[in-house]
Parts: sequence; C-alpha cells; structure tokens
Amino acid sequence: MKFRGNIAIVTGASTGVGEAIAQELYDRGLTVVITARDSAAIEATARNMDPSGQRALPMVADVKNHVSVKNLIGSVVEQFGKIDYLVNNAGITGPHGISICDYDVEDWQEVIQTDLSGVFYGMKYAIPAMLRNGGGAVVNLSAVNGMVGIPGIAPYTCAKHGVVGLTQSVALEFAEKGVRVNALAPGYVDTPRMKELPESVRQMMAESHPMKRMAKPEEVSKLAAFLLSDEASFITGGCYTVDGGYTAQ
Repeated sequence: MKFRGNIAIVTGASTGVGEAIAQELYDRGLTVVITARDSAAIEATARNMDPSGQRALPMVADVKNHVSVKNLIGSVVEQFGKIDYLVNNAGITGPHGISICDYDVEDWQEVIQTDLSGVFYGMKYAIPAMLRNGGGAVVNLSAVNGMVGIPGIAPYTCAKHGVVGLTQSVALEFAEKGVRVNALAPGYVDTPRMKELPESVRQMMAESHPMKRMAKPEEVSKLAAFLLSDEASFITGGCYTVDGGYTAQ
C-alpha cells in the first residue's frame, strides 16, 4: 500500500483493534500517534511498538471531551506540522442486556459521548489540519451494531449507527476537497479483552458469525490501512464490514 503522507493518529490505541491498526500503520512506515486516556497503557504500547521512540508516540486524550481532542490535534500539528490520517477507534460498549427502559441516563450519555461525539470531535478538529496540508483520509470505527439492531445494548447500537451516518455526511462535505472518510464495521474481534471472558461467552460470540469464529485484530487493521492508503483513492463515504458474514444473515 502506498501512502501520500506519514503522520497518523489512532484513538483508543493502547490495546485491541486500535493497537492493531496503529501497529499496521507503523509497520508500513508511518509515524503513529497513539492515544487513550491511560497514559501508562499507551506509553507501554508505544515502547513495545517502537523502542526508539521515533515513530510511535503516546499522547493522552479523552475523546468524549472536545477540549481534550482539540488539544491533541493542536499538539500533533505543533510537533509535526500536519496530520495526514485519522482513525477514530476509541469506544466503549456500556452495560449489556439492559432494556432501554432500565438504562441509566448517565450510562447512555457516557456511551454516546465516547462512541459518537468522540468521532465528531476527531473529525471537527483534524480535518481542517488535513485541508491545510492538501488533504488526508479518515477511518471511523463502527460495528455490526451499526448495521443491524441488537437488543439490550441500545446506546452502543445507536452510536454505531450514528457513526455510519456521520461518516457519509462528512465524506460528501469533503469529497471535492481531498479528504476521504470511510467507516469499518467489525463483528466480534478476538482482542485481549475478549480473551478475558468465560469460554462459553467467547464460543457464543464466535458462533454468531457464519464463519464460526471471531475476527483477528489484523483482519480489521489491514482493511483500515487499505482505506487510508492511496490504493483506495476513489473510495469515500462507505462502511465496510469485517464480520464473517454476520450482517448477511
């Protein structure tokens, strides 16, 4: 894959899918700014990825706080003079198995602010920097929950549907200005956090896909890298599933 720039930001990148995407971009020669709320976690991830500290750089940011995101973007521009790529990956699922009638308002706000508003903030502050540099590309993480309804997890499902709509709208706004915006919708991914779940739950998640397994993190990260790369130069406004057939059912 060819990239016309070399500075990427990946939010929520201390572990899981975000870490895999950051690693993929790093392996392809990009300088990657790794962000999350936990400074110790992102520092460890960055050191493991790049012991030299030259191309994997940790920066603390809380995506549900617009000032934090604005400061993050400002810091990256100040240090590197530009931003070429943004991956809005940070997200939380919130409580599971709860009817909308019983869902706490505070939990609803936490999920929506993190998973949807965080994507808005990232694009709001990063895209102007991309435009000043002649263009760029964005990948937003939705989920299969953004393609279908799943009971008991309404805020997460709502937020991930919102990510798809936001992606489409922003892609159209900047289609003639050199900024491409796409979304990814993974099924269940076999991340370190998933490995902590009881085996019966893991098996249930795997069996929900027609391929009868969960995705590997690198199966998501490779598509994210492709969508950011120049190989995807005529692709914008789309949402691409990595779900083992989940949404085809």
